[in-house]
This record gives sequence, C-alpha cells and structure tokens, in this order.
Amino acid sequence: MVKINDFAVESWMDAYETKCKYNIAETCCASISIDQLRELCDNKDRQVFDTSKILDYGAIRGSDDLRNNLARLYSAKVTTPLSPDSILTTPGAIQANYLTAYALVGPGDHVICHYPTYQSLYEIPSQLGAEVDLWKAKPENGWVPAIDDLKSLIKPNTKLIVINNPNNPTGAVLGKSFLQQVIDIASAKNITIMSDEVYRPLFHSISPLDKEFPPSLLSMDYANVVVTGSMSKAYSLAGIRIGWIASRNSALIETIAGARHYTTISVSHLDEQIAAYALHSSTVHALLARNIQLAKTNLALLDKFVLKNEDECEWVKPVAGTTAFVRFHREGKPVDSVDFCKKLLESTGVLFVPGSQSFGEEFKGYVRIGFVNQTDVVKAGLDAATKFIRKNLDDVDLAA
Repeated sequence: MVKINDFAVESWMDAYETKCKYNIAETCCASISIDQLRELCDNKDRQVFDTSKILDYGAIRGSDDLRNNLARLYSAKVTTPLSPDSILTTPGAIQANYLTAYALVGPGDHVICHYPTYQSLYEIPSQLGAEVDLWKAKPENGWVPAIDDLKSLIKPNTKLIVINNPNNPTGAVLGKSFLQQVIDIASAKNITIMSDEVYRPLFHSISPLDKEFPPSLLSMDYANVVVTGSMSKAYSLAGIRIGWIASRNSALIETIAGARHYTTISVSHLDEQIAAYALHSSTVHALLARNIQLAKTNLALLDKFVLKNEDECEWVKPVAGTTAFVRFHREGKPVDSVDFCKKLLESTGVLFVPGSQSFGEEFKGYVRIGFVNQTDVVKAGLDAATKFIRKNLDDVDLAA
C-alpha cells in the first residue's frame, strides 16, 4: 500500500473553508459564473455551449477548440508556434502534475523540487518511489532559491527538476535569466524540467517590458520541458476542473498520454467548452484584465494591512499570483501559526492558512493569505484581522 501523508493545505481548507465568514485563504482569483463570463466576451452572439453535442467521451486528448486556444496563447511572441498536438487536457492542474510525475519518475529516480510550494509537487514523486530533495528558497533572497544550491543537489540519477512559477505560497517569480540558468544546468545532464505555471499569467507587480519578466518555460529553447496550467487560478473558473499539460517534446507528450489512459480517458467536454470560450480571443483579454486589476487593488489593501501591523508582521511583497506569505510574531518571536489561524477564525471568521502546518515546519509564524478574492471580502477580513492582532495577539501561543 502506498504511504500517503496528509495533504496539509487541502485538509485545512476542507475543514474550514465552508465555515468562515471571510475567506482570505482561497488561491483563485474571485470566481465567476457563466453569466459573468458571457458579459466579459466582446461577441455577445457567441454561445458558451453547443447543446446539440452528443455527450459521449468527446475528444480523448482534449477538444480542438480548447487546445487551439491554448496553443495560440503559448505561441504569442515566440518564433516557433506551439502545436495543439503538444497539449493534453486534464481534470484540473492537480491531475496534470500527478500525471507528469506518474509518467516520468519512479523507484531509482531522483527529483529536485523548488520549495516552499504546493505539497503534491514533491509528495507525489516520493509516493511513486523516487528520492526527492527540496531546493529551498529563503525570504532574505526574495524567496528565490540559489542556483549554486541547485547545482549541489544534482545527482547522476536526477530525472526531474520541478519549479512553481509564479510561486505558491510566496508570490515570488523566477526571472528570465534565472530560468535560463536552470535550463543550462538541466540540459547539461539531459534532465527534464516540469514547471507548474497555474498562476501564470497573473503578473500584477512586474511589467512584460521588464527584461527579467518570466516567459513560460515552453518558450525557452529547451526541449525537455513540461508545463502545467489551469483555469482555476488566473482564469477564475475552478468549478469547471480544467487543467492541461504542454510540452514541445513529442516523446514526453506521448509518454504522458499513455499514462493518462489509465487515469483520465477524457475530460468533460461540457467543461472544455466553457474553458475554450473563456480562452477565446474575444473573451480572454477582458477576463485577465479584470483579474489583474483585482489583484492590484487587493494587494494595495494587503500592503496597508502589513504597514498597520508592522510591529507584528513582515513579508516579502508578492510579485505575481494570488498569494502572500506573511510572518506574524510577538517581539520578534514567531507565533504558532496554527494557533493563530484557529483563534483568528474563531474570533473573527477570517480564514488564513497556517504556514508551519501546510508548507513546512520551518515556516514558523508564517500564514498564507489569498488576496485576490472579492475586494469587499478582503477589506472586511483584513480589517477584522487587524482588530484581532491588536486585541488578541498576546493570547496566541508562540511557536515551539
């Protein structure tokens, strides 16, 4: 029997997400309805669904409309367009990440994973029998890991390097020149890189004109790359459970497609129709503009919150994505993040995620805040959290 460790962040959300008043733990841009999605479309005559379609298994590897739209987005500003055949759809990015590991690694293999990050990115390779080392980022370096550390982690049996860009929980990004250094290291040993890009392209604090603006790893000149993405985060459509896997290496795609037959067969083509509608050129620009503006507006609220409580908290301000990693302390001593989050929830109805439980024991005092929810929810929740900090922080246990 496979040893399955508790998926800490998902267990926390499962326990408390429906019981809070102010959900500032959610990592999706504020979700929208199909009616709201239709309002964002330039062409009001376009149908979201073709209700005449027979509800069979549909296109096994993903609908043509959806894969064509994804290929168009990945092909922007690159010299070599991405073929739709280079994309497989999945039920959410969590399945995309699982399938990639399931297809590519096993006993005897070594995996290096960017950290802190979403737990399944390193837990699944471990469950599959691979040896996993964590490539640790530190706040004093802006949550960007050191290239020399990556070099020191490489082994003769290193099969896969996993990165998460933009990063959950920190909101940091790995810039273009940094990504090139990772590619140089991987290519020297023919190591595959998997890049979880579910928060792409939600860049709220870095301009595409910046020379270090991070491209998708797919657009950089290395064949042994797999990227994963999702409709959940930057595109506000978690409820349709659509993710994808993309690679310019046809051998990698075929290997993953073979594994996919055992787990997926095909994805709901009702969900795929909604995703294709959202990513169509008549809709996607307005959808992303809405979410980037929401992120900027709410990040300003979070920035004010940190300034108001600067004696009790500190952070590295996020650059992209929907999350921030904030450290709370009393006179410099980190609080017990689980006790803090539980007492905050009980007292105010505000839901944060405890970092030490959900991302690693070393993250004492840290909580993850998801700040791209509805602005009124974020504002009211942060105001309530400020009152709690000023009145009740002394009642919170310190970290052991």
